Amino acid sequence: MKKKRNIIDFRPKFFEAMKNYSREKFSADVMAGIIVGVVAIPLAIAFGIASGVGPTEGLVTAIVAGLLISVFGGSKVQIGGPTGAFIIIVYGVVQQYGLSGLAIATIMAGIILVIMGLCHMGSIIKYMPYPIIIGFTGGIAITIFSTQINDLMGLGIDDVPANFIDKWLCYFKNIGNVDWWSFVMGLLSIALIALTPKFSKKLPGSLLAIIVMTIIAWVLRDYAGVTSIKTIGDLYELPSGLPSLRMPEMEFEMGSIFATIQALAPVAFTIAMLGAIESLLSAMVADGVIGDTHNSNTELIGQGIANIVVPFFGGIPATGAIARTMANINNGGKTPVAGVVHTLVLLLVLLLLGGVVGQIPMPCLAGVLIMVAYNMSGWRTIRSMYRSSMAGTGVLFVTLLLTVFFDLTLAIEVGLVMAVVIVLKRVTESANISVMREHVDVHRDGEHDETLSIPAGTEVFEIEGPFFFGVANKFDELTRDHDAMPIRVVRMRKVSFIDSTGLHNLEIFIKSSQNEGRVIILSGVHENVEKSLRKSGIVKIVGKENVCRDIHLALDRAKQVAEEKGFEK
Repeated sequence: MKKKRNIIDFRPKFFEAMKNYSREKFSADVMAGIIVGVVAIPLAIAFGIASGVGPTEGLVTAIVAGLLISVFGGSKVQIGGPTGAFIIIVYGVVQQYGLSGLAIATIMAGIILVIMGLCHMGSIIKYMPYPIIIGFTGGIAITIFSTQINDLMGLGIDDVPANFIDKWLCYFKNIGNVDWWSFVMGLLSIALIALTPKFSKKLPGSLLAIIVMTIIAWVLRDYAGVTSIKTIGDLYELPSGLPSLRMPEMEFEMGSIFATIQALAPVAFTIAMLGAIESLLSAMVADGVIGDTHNSNTELIGQGIANIVVPFFGGIPATGAIARTMANINNGGKTPVAGVVHTLVLLLVLLLLGGVVGQIPMPCLAGVLIMVAYNMSGWRTIRSMYRSSMAGTGVLFVTLLLTVFFDLTLAIEVGLVMAVVIVLKRVTESANISVMREHVDVHRDGEHDETLSIPAGTEVFEIEGPFFFGVANKFDELTRDHDAMPIRVVRMRKVSFIDSTGLHNLEIFIKSSQNEGRVIILSGVHENVEKSLRKSGIVKIVGKENVCRDIHLALDRAKQVAEEKGFEK
């Protein structure tokens, strides 16, 4: 008996894991959760600051969204929170619409994610071309890097332009204001993060860099009188207290709220798509490591719930994070409980270590984000793709450049259009239409079986491949330029589907041929293609007797018509 498909595919892994939970799993989850929480501290703070909000918002997002993603998500080991992918989107929304606009966009994105999950669109990642993913990820990496130069070099620019070119022009104009203490500290942070994995796979380099550089900055400030190194506490209000539930501040009149929603719809869609892609990619990578299978629809719903709720605590968009998820797996995380523990560690930091967070030097955070950008860049993948596929490389670089110089929404839209055009071009080129007048070869199981003679006054057009608009136009051109025979057999055994343009062109071909006194016979039509032909009325136009199951019957029908018309071979 066929299993009935659930209308709503929402089965969080957290509740499944609780059914057979054990003390051994709990011990492993607690240890992994503590380590991942420690890894997440600098990243949550850095992503919050780089997004144009602040350290508190970054930590709150990691706590609230991370908890909800672990409880309601579809992966056993997924760790959620703010990620580098959202930095440029969030920063742009905050600059243009403020925190209230960001809250609206995040809630809208969460609703879109829930709808995607309810509509069983969890396989969406399969339809996103890889060059586009690498392209916009590389573009985001370049953008993140460019936003950190001010803090890395201690330039002291209060209002850095948002535009990529203007930003770098501003940096060059202020290059004489470099604070060498800040610059050296930033470079040392990068070096420490890069070298840590060489002597310890367990110790997070970003955390080590923050601890070491915070101590150095404290020593320089209190004992050497160096005051030029800016810290988080110098620029931001420090996190303190439990995250409180509050309504997002709406800085709009009622009439303008709807206009703002309309304006933010493309941004919300981009956040939702980016969240879906990153979370499902992370879950797929995790599946390959742990030998498990995540529920993609549940994962989308869980991500959606997290993004709907987190703005009510002052947070920013969140998704599954590949680096933190892999840290969870590598340190023994077994169930979503590890993700819950990781949020508790972050909550303790928010409650007890606000003063310590304020002492973290900004050049060090810049170094952390520059290394995040480097790891995101995917330069090795770009290099290998450049060597293997020129078309894919073209899509990649267009997406990358549009992400850097314009915005991510436009980059994804243009990238998708380019990818679709390339695919259609390749399908059109691979499709073949041949014309035969003497004989037809019949193949079974890929081998030549027999050769059939074509009756007098008959020609056979064989279409190989899907009969969509590109191939339909090709077929139309061929039939127009060809000296027509009185009887035309259209062999469609290799036509897997036919679109509206194909139906339209085929109908015109049949009607024009009939007006000229010619007979059209269709051969080897697949069941699904025949349904389309029936619905469009083509079967009625051509006549049921002229729709044949295979080429043998089609040629017999052609022979019968030829005899009726008195044609001789």
